[in-house]
Amino acid sequence: MYLPHQRGPLHDLADTPQAYDAVLADVTEQALARLTPHGSLEHPDCVDDIGDTSLGITSLLALAWERSRDPRLPEAVRRSVDFHLRERVYRDDNPGYPNLRVRDSGLPYARYTLAPGAHPIGDWPSTVWALLQLVNVTETATDLLDDALRHELLQVGHGYWRWLTEATFFNPQEAGNQALGCVVGGLMLARQLHGPQGESVRARAMSLYEEEIRAHRVRDRGALLPPEHGGAYDNNYGPISLSFLAQAHRVSGEDVFARDGDALARYIDARLTNGGFDNGGPRYSEQHSGFESVLGLRYFGHRIGSDLGRYRGDTRWGRHAVKADGGVDGHFAWMLVWQIQDTTRWHRTPAGGPARHQLRAGTVSVAFDDRMTPSVTEAGGTYYLPAAVSRQHGYGPVTDGFLLCRPMGEVRVRDLRTATLTAKLVTKPVVGRDHVLRYVRSLYVTDGTLLWTTVAVERLAGTPYLLAGLPYAEDDGDRVRRTARGDAVSAGTLRLTHPAAEGAEHFDARAELTQQQAAFALAADPRGYGDPDEGWRHLVSSTALEAGPVPDAPDDLHVFAVRYGSPDPLTVSVTRDGTDVVIRTARFTAVLGDDDAHGEPELTLRET
Repeated sequence: MYLPHQRGPLHDLADTPQAYDAVLADVTEQALARLTPHGSLEHPDCVDDIGDTSLGITSLLALAWERSRDPRLPEAVRRSVDFHLRERVYRDDNPGYPNLRVRDSGLPYARYTLAPGAHPIGDWPSTVWALLQLVNVTETATDLLDDALRHELLQVGHGYWRWLTEATFFNPQEAGNQALGCVVGGLMLARQLHGPQGESVRARAMSLYEEEIRAHRVRDRGALLPPEHGGAYDNNYGPISLSFLAQAHRVSGEDVFARDGDALARYIDARLTNGGFDNGGPRYSEQHSGFESVLGLRYFGHRIGSDLGRYRGDTRWGRHAVKADGGVDGHFAWMLVWQIQDTTRWHRTPAGGPARHQLRAGTVSVAFDDRMTPSVTEAGGTYYLPAAVSRQHGYGPVTDGFLLCRPMGEVRVRDLRTATLTAKLVTKPVVGRDHVLRYVRSLYVTDGTLLWTTVAVERLAGTPYLLAGLPYAEDDGDRVRRTARGDAVSAGTLRLTHPAAEGAEHFDARAELTQQQAAFALAADPRGYGDPDEGWRHLVSSTALEAGPVPDAPDDLHVFAVRYGSPDPLTVSVTRDGTDVVIRTARFTAVLGDDDAHGEPELTLRET
């Protein structure tokens, strides 16, 4: 089976002016055929996320008019604006809405679902989205709207802003992308309001960013990130937040948005595999955005000098939101408007220099989590996730059912490059059930095609093995499909095991079940509202590669060696030279030396 949302790299979508004109021409034809006598441009199947969608199509038609001067568009724009003002602006409180601070304010807002009380929790983001569609229309359709109509729209926009920031609690879903969208809406609205009113909105938008978003950032992998539904990053909404930071910088010029966008972009770059596959997040583990991410990935990829466009998006939404029949939906249409208006080009080469939480060269990459345990390993077109044993997750030596990968102290990292090899040595102090402190030294070496992983630890009791990953997915052309195997070999024994027990707590990679589906089955809250990462942490066991020790290692060490990316045999010898540990393969010789004067691990690497 194919993974449903991780499809083609977003930088593969044509983004020339001619390509965007073709997109707008297609939207124009669909919209004109859909326009109802009442002026609605909503998709007939639209029920949820409906409050901004007609106005979203209007904004695309206004941009198409600006670029094409199609004589059919002025009337469609005016009729659809009238429809939104007449039919989609609500001023009576939605029954059951839980986040009001002022009842019966009379301020305008947009509904997530039109039926009163049907799903009021979504009204806050829907109003953010409606504000963004509105300011795009008033900016772009300047010669299509008379002064009275434009003034009425701006008054509604100001009312949306007040409802979001005065009548309700700010960011009630704790969703960074929604909060950032609100700030962007305020900044864009402020540019169109006159005098003190515009100045007040801008000042309020900046204070909300500083006090309600920046002040509550969450640290992960060394970066401070806008929180997303209770976590630091979500691989659906995180890149969308990056797009909002890009637009905030574009419209305001404030350096804080550039600095914070750079930090988020470097974080995404580090966690993203070479092939663009990503996994993990507090809302969706595997559901990826498409066109909503393009602006941020392109804008900040250019700023930090890295190929963020390798991100595998959902290319069914590569240009704009669509419904099941493929028809255009106006939801999030402002992102298409902004990416067309922005002229930044894709940066298509990887960033230079090492990154603490990533090893990357050629077609190989390892993304490391906050504890410097691999979160995704990629080699030979196969992606491996951390495996699970006895409720413990990660990569590392296992003895008596205990996984030695959780650090008990500072984790040290040493990066090294030779002419054709890239290496990272990770040294972790760990404590087992026997309360003995040991150092696990994990060496990762790649030539851009193959990945060698060698793990050395003070000798363990019993019959230890290396938990060496859960083979999960593999590239198949422009798609990613599930797998239960990979091209990995060991210098010792190697076995691929599957859970003997059944149930949601035991993940068998042979089953047609995605990681996200399994994680939500274990989460405390329903799919779409809970935290799949939190659910996944309840996993007891999984499919796993288990590698035995390298034969003839020094008596005081257990050493494990696995190579990913080729089924050819692997031979590794491990010897001591004084206190140094010498690891020899057919491709390289590595020496793990004593710590230096600062306690940092010594590593030398020689190609053979």
